[in-house]
Amino acid sequence: MRLSTKGRYAVMAMVDLAMHSDGRPVALAAIAERQEISLSYLEQLFARLKRNALVKSVRGPGGGYLLARGADGTRVSDIILAVDEPIRATRCDPNSPHGCTSTKMRCATHDLWAELSNQIHLFLSSVTLADIVNRRVLGASGRLMGGDAASAAATVSALAGAAE
Repeated sequence: MRLSTKGRYAVMAMVDLAMHSDGRPVALAAIAERQEISLSYLEQLFARLKRNALVKSVRGPGGGYLLARGADGTRVSDIILAVDEPIRATRCDPNSPHGCTSTKMRCATHDLWAELSNQIHLFLSSVTLADIVNRRVLGASGRLMGGDAASAAATVSALAGAAE
Protein backbone atom coordinates (compact mmCIF):
# COMPACT_ATOMS: atom_id res chain seq x y z
CA MET A 1 0.00 0.00 0.00
CA ARG A 2 1.22 3.44 -0.85
CA LEU A 3 0.08 6.54 0.95
CA SER A 4 -0.12 9.54 -1.39
CA THR A 5 1.49 12.90 -0.73
CA LYS A 6 -1.93 14.25 0.29
CA GLY A 7 -2.10 11.97 3.33
CA ARG A 8 1.60 12.21 4.19
CA TYR A 9 1.69 15.99 3.91
CA ALA A 10 -1.47 16.38 5.98
CA VAL A 11 0.03 14.28 8.79
CA MET A 12 3.39 16.11 8.55
CA ALA A 13 1.67 19.49 8.74
CA MET A 14 -0.52 18.44 11.67
CA VAL A 15 2.50 17.13 13.59
CA ASP A 16 4.26 20.42 12.90
CA LEU A 17 1.20 22.31 14.16
CA ALA A 18 1.16 20.18 17.32
CA MET A 19 4.87 20.80 17.91
CA HIS A 20 4.85 24.56 17.33
CA SER A 21 1.49 25.78 18.57
CA ASP A 22 1.97 26.18 22.34
CA GLY A 23 -1.64 27.40 22.48
CA ARG A 24 -1.03 30.08 19.85
CA PRO A 25 -2.10 29.96 16.20
CA VAL A 26 0.53 28.82 13.73
CA ALA A 27 0.72 30.39 10.27
CA LEU A 28 0.54 28.01 7.32
CA ALA A 29 3.50 29.85 5.77
CA ALA A 30 5.65 28.79 8.76
CA ILE A 31 4.53 25.16 8.43
CA ALA A 32 5.12 25.28 4.66
CA GLU A 33 8.65 26.55 5.17
CA ARG A 34 9.60 24.07 7.92
CA GLN A 35 8.09 21.06 6.14
CA GLU A 36 9.03 22.15 2.60
CA ILE A 37 5.44 21.86 1.38
CA SER A 38 3.82 24.26 -1.06
CA LEU A 39 1.74 26.89 0.74
CA SER A 40 -1.10 26.60 -1.78
CA TYR A 41 -1.17 22.81 -1.30
CA LEU A 42 -1.29 23.27 2.49
CA GLU A 43 -4.18 25.72 2.11
CA GLN A 44 -6.16 23.05 0.26
CA LEU A 45 -5.35 20.41 2.89
CA PHE A 46 -6.19 22.71 5.81
CA ALA A 47 -9.54 23.61 4.22
CA ARG A 48 -10.41 19.90 4.38
CA LEU A 49 -9.00 19.52 7.89
CA LYS A 50 -11.07 22.49 9.04
CA ARG A 51 -14.21 21.11 7.37
CA ASN A 52 -13.67 17.90 9.33
CA ALA A 53 -13.21 19.80 12.62
CA LEU A 54 -9.55 18.81 13.11
CA VAL A 55 -8.25 22.38 13.05
CA LYS A 56 -9.73 25.80 13.71
CA SER A 57 -8.58 29.03 12.13
CA VAL A 58 -7.82 32.35 13.76
CA ARG A 59 -8.03 35.43 11.54
CA GLY A 60 -6.07 38.63 11.72
CA PRO A 61 -2.53 39.56 12.76
CA GLY A 62 -0.94 36.66 14.60
CA GLY A 63 -3.59 34.38 13.13
CA GLY A 64 -3.19 30.90 11.77
CA TYR A 65 -4.39 27.47 12.81
CA LEU A 66 -4.85 25.58 16.06
CA LEU A 67 -5.63 21.93 16.69
CA ALA A 68 -9.36 21.63 17.35
CA ARG A 69 -9.03 18.53 19.54
CA GLY A 70 -5.53 18.88 20.91
CA ALA A 71 -2.64 16.52 20.15
CA ASP A 72 -3.99 13.77 22.40
CA GLY A 73 -7.39 13.84 20.72
CA THR A 74 -6.24 13.84 17.11
CA ARG A 75 -5.68 10.42 15.57
CA VAL A 76 -3.57 9.90 12.45
CA SER A 77 -6.42 7.97 10.81
CA ASP A 78 -8.73 10.98 11.25
CA ILE A 79 -6.23 13.22 9.46
CA ILE A 80 -5.77 10.85 6.54
CA LEU A 81 -9.50 10.26 6.14
CA ALA A 82 -10.21 14.02 6.39
CA VAL A 83 -8.13 14.70 3.27
CA ASP A 84 -9.98 11.94 1.41
CA GLU A 85 -7.12 9.49 1.47
CA PRO A 86 -8.43 5.90 1.45
CA ILE A 87 -6.81 3.51 3.89
CA ARG A 88 -6.89 0.32 1.85
CA ALA A 89 -4.49 -2.06 0.22
CA THR A 90 -6.88 -3.65 -2.27
CA ARG A 91 -7.32 -2.39 -5.79
CA CYS A 92 -11.05 -3.05 -5.56
CA ASP A 93 -13.56 -0.30 -5.07
CA PRO A 94 -15.30 -1.31 -1.83
CA ASN A 95 -18.58 0.25 -3.04
CA SER A 96 -18.58 -1.64 -6.32
CA PRO A 97 -20.75 -4.76 -6.68
CA HIS A 98 -18.10 -6.14 -9.06
CA GLY A 99 -14.90 -7.90 -8.09
CA CYS A 100 -11.37 -6.83 -8.86
CA THR A 101 -10.76 -9.11 -11.85
CA SER A 102 -11.99 -8.93 -15.43
CA THR A 103 -14.33 -11.84 -14.67
CA LYS A 104 -16.07 -9.73 -11.99
CA MET A 105 -14.77 -12.07 -9.27
CA ARG A 106 -12.65 -11.13 -6.30
CA CYS A 107 -8.97 -11.88 -6.75
CA ALA A 108 -7.47 -14.79 -4.79
CA THR A 109 -5.66 -12.47 -2.40
CA HIS A 110 -8.56 -10.04 -1.83
CA ASP A 111 -9.17 -11.08 1.78
CA LEU A 112 -5.45 -10.79 2.59
CA TRP A 113 -5.28 -7.20 1.33
CA ALA A 114 -8.63 -6.29 2.89
CA GLU A 115 -7.40 -7.51 6.27
CA LEU A 116 -4.12 -5.62 5.81
CA SER A 117 -6.18 -2.49 5.19
CA ASN A 118 -8.12 -3.15 8.40
CA GLN A 119 -4.88 -3.59 10.37
CA ILE A 120 -3.40 -0.39 8.94
CA HIS A 121 -6.57 1.48 9.86
CA LEU A 122 -6.51 0.02 13.38
CA PHE A 123 -2.86 1.01 13.81
CA LEU A 124 -3.36 4.55 12.49
CA SER A 125 -6.42 4.88 14.73
CA SER A 126 -4.29 3.98 17.74
CA VAL A 127 -1.67 6.68 17.08
CA THR A 128 -2.28 10.30 18.08
CA LEU A 129 -0.33 13.42 17.23
CA ALA A 130 0.87 13.42 20.84
CA ASP A 131 2.33 9.94 20.31
CA ILE A 132 4.33 11.19 17.33
CA VAL A 133 5.44 14.43 19.01
CA ASN A 134 6.54 12.53 22.11
CA ARG A 135 8.23 9.82 20.02
CA ARG A 136 6.10 7.01 21.39
CA VAL A 137 5.41 5.35 18.05
CA LEU A 138 8.75 3.58 17.51
CA GLY A 139 8.93 2.62 21.17
CA ALA A 140 5.58 0.85 20.98
CA SER A 141 6.59 -1.25 17.97
CA GLY A 142 9.90 -2.14 19.59
CA ARG A 143 8.11 -3.49 22.66
CA LEU A 144 5.74 -5.50 20.50
CA MET A 145 8.56 -7.00 18.46
CA GLY A 146 10.79 -8.09 21.28
CA GLY A 147 11.89 -5.18 23.38
CA ASP A 148 14.08 -2.90 21.34
CA ALA A 149 14.41 -1.22 17.98
CA ALA A 150 17.30 -3.47 16.92
CA SER A 151 15.29 -6.66 17.41
CA ALA A 152 12.31 -5.03 15.67
CA ALA A 153 14.53 -4.17 12.69
CA ALA A 154 15.94 -7.72 12.63
CA THR A 155 12.42 -9.17 12.62
CA VAL A 156 11.34 -6.87 9.77
CA SER A 157 14.47 -7.84 7.80
CA ALA A 158 13.80 -11.53 8.32
CA LEU A 159 10.20 -11.15 7.21
CA ALA A 160 11.23 -9.15 4.14
CA GLY A 161 13.79 -11.81 3.22
CA ALA A 162 11.22 -14.58 3.61
CA ALA A 163 8.79 -12.75 1.35
CA GLU A 164 11.23 -12.57 -1.58
